[in-house]
Amino acid sequence: MKKLLIVSMSLLSTAVMAAMPVNQPIGSSFTLSSAPNQRALSTALGNPAAPFIMVNQQDDDNFRFGILGPLSVGVEMGDISDLDDRAEEIENIIDANYTTAAEAQTALNKANGILNGIGDTAYVKLSASMQVPFMPVIYKTKDDGAFMLDASISAVAKGRLLAGQITQSGTELVASTSFYAQTAEDLNIGLGYSQSMWENAHGMLVGGAKANLHQISLGRALVRLDDKNNDAGDAISDSFSDDGVSSTGVGIDLGAVWVSNYYQVGLTLANINEPEFDGASLNSSAIPSSSNVSTTDKYVMEMQSTVDFAVSTKGKQVTLGMSYDANEVKDAVGDEYQWAVASLSYYGDSHYIPGLRAGYRQNMAGSELSYATFGLTFLKRLNIDLAVALETVEDEDGDETPRSAYFSIGYDTAF
Repeated sequence: MKKLLIVSMSLLSTAVMAAMPVNQPIGSSFTLSSAPNQRALSTALGNPAAPFIMVNQQDDDNFRFGILGPLSVGVEMGDISDLDDRAEEIENIIDANYTTAAEAQTALNKANGILNGIGDTAYVKLSASMQVPFMPVIYKTKDDGAFMLDASISAVAKGRLLAGQITQSGTELVASTSFYAQTAEDLNIGLGYSQSMWENAHGMLVGGAKANLHQISLGRALVRLDDKNNDAGDAISDSFSDDGVSSTGVGIDLGAVWVSNYYQVGLTLANINEPEFDGASLNSSAIPSSSNVSTTDKYVMEMQSTVDFAVSTKGKQVTLGMSYDANEVKDAVGDEYQWAVASLSYYGDSHYIPGLRAGYRQNMAGSELSYATFGLTFLKRLNIDLAVALETVEDEDGDETPRSAYFSIGYDTAF
């Protein structure tokens, strides 16, 4: 598993700038809910209606844009203690030379005992994302329409152990256990439009639509642990470079938000057309019979609906936001996401008092991980956010480590 982690990190580093990993909010949006917050530019990337409220026309502004970032990185691991050491121990047991059948049988029992404790939950997942500099750009016209151009690129790499059976052949051990690794890179260019649909003394209804052009590159590799002719890391890297598949598709998002002085309610329908992308194929002979890995693998961006609600002070300095994904969807490496989020934020009007935000985020599907999230804004523009999983695993010394963590930093224009 150490090899897979190294391979995954090297794959991410090959991206010159690593669009939002699918189903992972970017920047301060990871701390905040999906409710559009005019004080946080990154929340304009969720609901397509959000850009309309991101420009402060009271100060005769027509533009708002990012400057650098946000750059976000994350790591997630399976619910297995001492994962690296246990995976390395299995590989060493299989590669060792045994002089007698009895000695091989003892090693076999030990290896299968480790495998039974790992199962298919042994994985490491890395992600990185960044907005193209100066993106997104929002332009609000004089007749109350707002255009947004967005460009970003992301990369996700996941490696896991497919736990099969180890058998004995004389003094040798034969394993059906394999390393399985996946990568996904997404170059995303989005163009959106939002405007006021209806307005009265109590508030305003804003609607929006956005088209996202995705160029997604998917790679898969599978290496058996008993293949002594290949180094696992080199074999996986070669498979990605030789067999990776790229395809292009367009996802359509629709959104609406009712904005009042002290509250707002929103609805987002993402990928209503469910675009499909080509996946890389695998040699069926290398796939353990007990695994659920298929020889062909297409990726479909499934439609997801999200509802959000927020209450705030009139100037939006203090906001309590909540959002909930009504259904689960899979990301480009097959993991399910359905976020439930609550957050509290303070964005003052002074350049010298930091903005503060904190929240709780839980994936209601897939890993079911929950996160405590925190963020600071300095000089109204520099945003730093950190999320730490509340679930932990133990290392070889008995110390507990969070199963996941995310970090983001970015600099953008203020409201």
